[in-house]
Amino acid sequence: MKKKKNRQQGMRTTAIHAGEGIDPVSRASSPNLVMSATFAPTEATGFSARNRQNYDGFVYARLSNPTVRQLEDKLAALEGAESCQCYASGMAASSALMLARLGKGDHLVISDTNYVGTAELVRDTLPRFGIEVTPVDMSDLTMVERAIGPKTRMLWVETPANPIMRLADIASLVKLARARKVRDVAVDSTFASPIGTRPLSLGADFVVHSLTKYIGGHGDAMGGSVLGRKSDLDALNLEATVHFGGVLSPFNAWLILRGAATLPIRMKAHEETALAVAKYLEGHKRVKRVFYPGLASHPQHELAKRQMTNFSGMMTFQVKDGPALAKRMVEKLRVVHYAVSLGHHRSLIYWIPTADLMRSTFRHEGELLKRYRDFAGDGVFRFSVGLEDAEDICADLDRVL
Repeated sequence: MKKKKNRQQGMRTTAIHAGEGIDPVSRASSPNLVMSATFAPTEATGFSARNRQNYDGFVYARLSNPTVRQLEDKLAALEGAESCQCYASGMAASSALMLARLGKGDHLVISDTNYVGTAELVRDTLPRFGIEVTPVDMSDLTMVERAIGPKTRMLWVETPANPIMRLADIASLVKLARARKVRDVAVDSTFASPIGTRPLSLGADFVVHSLTKYIGGHGDAMGGSVLGRKSDLDALNLEATVHFGGVLSPFNAWLILRGAATLPIRMKAHEETALAVAKYLEGHKRVKRVFYPGLASHPQHELAKRQMTNFSGMMTFQVKDGPALAKRMVEKLRVVHYAVSLGHHRSLIYWIPTADLMRSTFRHEGELLKRYRDFAGDGVFRFSVGLEDAEDICADLDRVL
């Protein structure tokens, strides 16, 4: 008989089983929650993390923890990564990667539009440490190429970009980075999740997630992760985990493990519901524009079809009088919650005025401001479509539009 080729497990099976197994002592089927801060090693090891001599057991929870390790193994399997390192929040993950990979005299080229915490970190903090930062429109390869110089060490890409849903072509950016000898390409893929986009398969060196969002999925646990090559992640663990100390709580890891198991099923439902809601909004007389990668009207829909296997549940839309509508939403919405964050099982919406965001965070001028306004106008409602019935979400929106 011919031997069957080893087939790769599906994403639903991987989401449930990767990183987990039946406990050999208790025979528990579900992952254990290990809250211990310290462990009794099976051999004498060095006191400093630098002197562990390849010991792979657990010694102290700031270095590693069994429950957190299970989550890291599951995320690595979902992303197709060699290794994963988890942190206390998405921002802890982002700052760990930037501060561990960049130093005085280095140059970072970053998406001009991205998560506000990241945007403020690179504008306000990194320059204090002698790191030069250039924000660019990552959808424009010519602009990116002009920004790259001899000291450029990293491209930081966010796609879809928060909050305006602009996309970046990861494969083309990686090709450009390699041609210009840029060491690292990092992609914040929080909006897409591993079900929507797998940046490492497109050539990226690192992928970052806020686990608080789609991967956790229930709005009850904060966390973040960096994924990539094992050698890079081992170095990141020593400096950014042990020394910076932004470690993930085992309890939060346990909650996120539970959420990650249903990620493929949830993302399918998010996409189906979001597409129905996006079509409803696009046809509403009070709505000026809708940006959702799954709509043919999205200016980068062809790139979305090529790069994304799931369009996610994130969208933005513009109306004539955003502040007035935001007030009605706070007072009258019943199904959709007027609240920050995203990627949860319940729908969340929030008004983001352009002028305020420019003053506090992005500080765009000239061409970059014009490009932002092409997507955002005077402001957008960032809408994270949840898992409720599409008809109920649309009826709730109808109450306020």
